[in-house]
Amino acid sequence: MTFSLSAFDRATGMFGIAVASSSIAVGNRCPWARAGAGVVATQHRTDIRCGPLGLELLSQGFSAIEVVNLLVAGSEHPDLRQFSVVDRDGRTAFFNGPKIESIATAHQGDACVSVGNFLANERVTAKMVSGYEKSWSASFAARLLDALDAGVAAGGETQPAMAAALLIVDRHAWPLVDLRVDFVANPATGLRALWGAYEPLVDRFVTQVLRPAELKPLINSPLQV
Repeated sequence: MTFSLSAFDRATGMFGIAVASSSIAVGNRCPWARAGAGVVATQHRTDIRCGPLGLELLSQGFSAIEVVNLLVAGSEHPDLRQFSVVDRDGRTAFFNGPKIESIATAHQGDACVSVGNFLANERVTAKMVSGYEKSWSASFAARLLDALDAGVAAGGETQPAMAAALLIVDRHAWPLVDLRVDFVANPATGLRALWGAYEPLVDRFVTQVLRPAELKPLINSPLQV
């Protein structure tokens, strides 16, 4: 009940994933990313354990296909799982469990991969890759959101999406962007609005970690932390 696109941005070295689902708290369960290592998406009967495990394997230098194969081999119920991985070199891989009882597809592009299940049609993941690669947006985050919008426009899931998330890592141990919208109609629209509010503060939140004395107060702003 989930569709996502994971990518490596060669220009910046960032990794990211945009995901939507008819299931609540998708951002807590499905998308995983680590700076300098890669991205893992674990979907359909989601095994949350595979997120941290996949990132650890990527950090050790395993390739995307090797990580997917290891996740499948180590799963007690691989026939019901769906995985996608992007590694530090931009290589991609995926797995669709053969017993997933819905339209479950995957498509790969240049340093990006989209996977989905319980899809309205077989075009959704291909449209997400196309939406990402053909995006004219300047920022990596916006291109990921363009991919998500393309998936929604292509039909999305058989059930209305109710949650969405955007996760991006850069050079640090913490996520550069970790935004989530839950239990609302049209969550992809809400996620883009949330990014619009957060984008002006991204650099500030990095600076306050590394060089806090440089910051000036945000006067009368509810966004100051």
